[in-house]
Amino acid sequence: MAGLADRLSRLTALKPSRPDVSLARPVARRAPEQEDALSQLVGAAIAANHYGEHVSVSNWYSTPEFVEASSNTLDLLCRSRDEDLSKRTLAALSDPTKWLFLDTETTGLSGGTGTYPFLIGLGWWDSGGLQVEQLFMRDFHEEHSILHELSARLADRPVLVTFNGKSFDWPLLENRFTMTRAIRTPKLAAHLDLLHPSRALWKLRLGSVRLVELERHVLDAPRLGWHRDEDVLSSMIPQHYFDYIRGGPAEPLAAVIRHNQMDLRGLAAILGRIDGLLGAAERADEDVDSLDLFGLSRFLNKRGDRDRAHAACSQALDIGLPAQHRPKARRELAQHWKRRGDHEHAVSLWHELAAESAAATEQPDMLDAIHACEELAMYYERRVKDLDRAVEFICLALAKVKRLRAATRSLYAAPKLARMEEKFLNRATRLRHRIDSRRERGGRLPLLPREAALPASRAPSAGMVTSKAGASGERRHQL
Repeated sequence: MAGLADRLSRLTALKPSRPDVSLARPVARRAPEQEDALSQLVGAAIAANHYGEHVSVSNWYSTPEFVEASSNTLDLLCRSRDEDLSKRTLAALSDPTKWLFLDTETTGLSGGTGTYPFLIGLGWWDSGGLQVEQLFMRDFHEEHSILHELSARLADRPVLVTFNGKSFDWPLLENRFTMTRAIRTPKLAAHLDLLHPSRALWKLRLGSVRLVELERHVLDAPRLGWHRDEDVLSSMIPQHYFDYIRGGPAEPLAAVIRHNQMDLRGLAAILGRIDGLLGAAERADEDVDSLDLFGLSRFLNKRGDRDRAHAACSQALDIGLPAQHRPKARRELAQHWKRRGDHEHAVSLWHELAAESAAATEQPDMLDAIHACEELAMYYERRVKDLDRAVEFICLALAKVKRLRAATRSLYAAPKLARMEEKFLNRATRLRHRIDSRRERGGRLPLLPREAALPASRAPSAGMVTSKAGASGERRHQL
């Protein structure tokens, strides 16, 4: 019984120690004191609510400009494959005034109960631009105050937009709300995490999809007048905060606040760029980079939008992909054609892959060629009924697997290639058995063109088979 009582007491301890304060209560603001060097540097005010005080930094920016993403874009960003969104979620997504951009700076990068979000950056569309508000706690006792303000903002704007927020920012904040035992965790209508679509769209071209790289190569930051010449390293941000609360200089923390501002502006601009790329693909705009289109096609395919994925992949190949990406794009386009039932186009692409693989030395190219040979073997066996051609391509795939297996040094790839080789050997054996059985049955199956050309020593012997046909006499079947 003592153990049960102990567990119940722990559950009771998680209940709020006092009721929630109304989120609509106005926040009092005052000018910072003379000794508050950080607030003086960034032009902040001191905000006060029921839980205490915190630093509030407010700025409005004309760039990025207001973007109302299309319903197709929002649907793709928010849902998983073949998942239908609720009416409440769709209604919230369709209203840009309900979006809240969020980015946090924390005392650690690994999360956990000992990690605090000492700076919460928020942004929303206002007057055609982006209104940014940053909530900063000067010491740990001000955490309740900034969490209360965040809860109030989310009550008004329940659609959260983040960059890796589903994996880091929001789980951390949920944990901190729970730890307060006083402020309920806000309920979100939807959460748009732009990291994964950004990775799908631009990783092929850029390699790195950090916000800094996206600003430089996707958003054209110099044209927007953005710069990070004196930006702070993300890995140094926790140390700057710890130095500050121990009485260190305020200048490094001012740089952290500017860094957070740029992240929020970049986040809002990325949403507009994703929407623009989807629109360009639908218009068949040739000014779009072919690698971006190919990345878009793969993203659409994962989300279950196969028609637009097919169109984007075809457009990327028409514009011209770099040589190292063409085999993969042809393989995926062939799969799109196959799903549509257009086997003629699919077979044409598979033949191109099989033919171009003769000089291939890289493992990805070889795997694409092996896949093409396997698809051709299945096509000739099941649709054309040409078993000889099917054997030809399965043996070609088998030879490529053996060559790749002999060259690989990967402990992960070797077992996979061994299983693939065994599968092809079994298929080749089965096909040859079918061919031998057909020849033994004689005229019950028609001769294939390649069999007719075989020498007499290998072809079935010619002869006449006589069968009774009742009153109609005898019918002769040439073998």
